[in-house]
Amino acid sequence: MDDSSFDAKQELVRQASRSYSSNESNSTSTNGLQLPDTITSVDEYRSLYASSIKDPDQFWKLAANQLDWYHFPTKIKNVQFDYRSSRGVDIKWFEDGVLNVCYNCIDRHIERDLNIAQQIAIIFEPDVPTVASKYVTYGELLHSVKKTANVLKKHGITKGSHVTIYMPMVVEAVIALLACARIGAVHSVVFAAFSSINLAERIADCESTIIITSDVSMRGGKCSSLKNKVDEALKYEKCRNVKTVLVFQQNHIRPEIKSDFVQSVLNGWINGRDFWINDEITQVNDICEPEWMNAEDPLFILYTSGSTGKPKGILHTTGGYLTCVNLTFKYVFNYQPGDVYMCTADIGWITGHSYVIYGPLANRATSLIFEGTPTYPDASRYWQIIDKYNVNIFYTAPTVIRSLMAYSTTFVTSTSRESLRILGTIGEPINPEAWRWYHTVIG
Repeated sequence: MDDSSFDAKQELVRQASRSYSSNESNSTSTNGLQLPDTITSVDEYRSLYASSIKDPDQFWKLAANQLDWYHFPTKIKNVQFDYRSSRGVDIKWFEDGVLNVCYNCIDRHIERDLNIAQQIAIIFEPDVPTVASKYVTYGELLHSVKKTANVLKKHGITKGSHVTIYMPMVVEAVIALLACARIGAVHSVVFAAFSSINLAERIADCESTIIITSDVSMRGGKCSSLKNKVDEALKYEKCRNVKTVLVFQQNHIRPEIKSDFVQSVLNGWINGRDFWINDEITQVNDICEPEWMNAEDPLFILYTSGSTGKPKGILHTTGGYLTCVNLTFKYVFNYQPGDVYMCTADIGWITGHSYVIYGPLANRATSLIFEGTPTYPDASRYWQIIDKYNVNIFYTAPTVIRSLMAYSTTFVTSTSRESLRILGTIGEPINPEAWRWYHTVIG
């Protein structure tokens, strides 16, 4: 899809949003009460916050009602934080509710308005700026997710299975996560820059039986073989439970990837264990109904970096997590139909899960994912991307901002950035100097 057709589709999204909203079946109301679609003032925020503190059950019931449930929960909040009690620390949200995360991120939008199938869900900006962009509509995303989910089922993955995902920032990574969520498999994403031993530790701890990876990864103009690192990880005895490796093949569609990497991947190939997903997809259909999950069923396991000791796997359950990221994306970013939203986080971290994939897609947003680094081929890359796609909302980390401050401001001022409406940061508290630079130079 070229840029002109992309702009035309985004304008159609803006026009269609009014009829889409009017057709919603009271998704934000309960007994006549509702949460606002947007927060328009500090006073409104303070009032909403006060109501959440005064009656959290009612507030989060209204928040949950912004999703589509197979069975809406009657139990909202059930938590105990006193480790000295007989119950100990125990946290449950929406414990008798039933829903599916993938359905809420894709299917429900299309079911309400078939035109949404033509809306852009994901924009992919490759590492090398001269390589063609990729636009994926909600309809195309649903088709790919269903087929990938069926490949997983073909290889024995069912509800409750653990799947390790070791992928670069590419569209296929989004598809892999959503495919797991669709069939109730628990995904564990490992940051693609981690070593084979880091990968092995996490595979063993979460007891995965299957790995989803890519043959190669492009980042900062450099190509590396993820499949080779998977091969090394699986040589460890503690990873003996892994029976299958599914590989997304990048090299046949990426002209910037050198041919010698193709051979390096094949050198470690084990027939019967390793499969090209690209080939496997041709052998399955796209009929795959979502697995209805209890709200307290696990959605994913995500490990800490391990910088302060052994990596710790944090389990996130289905209903509470999706309710939270759906609401926070809606309110923090004030997303409007037709906006282009960009978060620079990697999917190997919680921000990538929440604000590249699940939060934006649950809100029917257009989310831009970037494969590369902010300084390749030079330090203007982010700002060039913003101009290229008319990005309206930009979300990054203070660490990134501080690194870019070291470069001349001409890398920024050589671009317009006129499309930007909202700037955000996450990851750690932002220091005053970085905030001032972000505010005055970027925004």
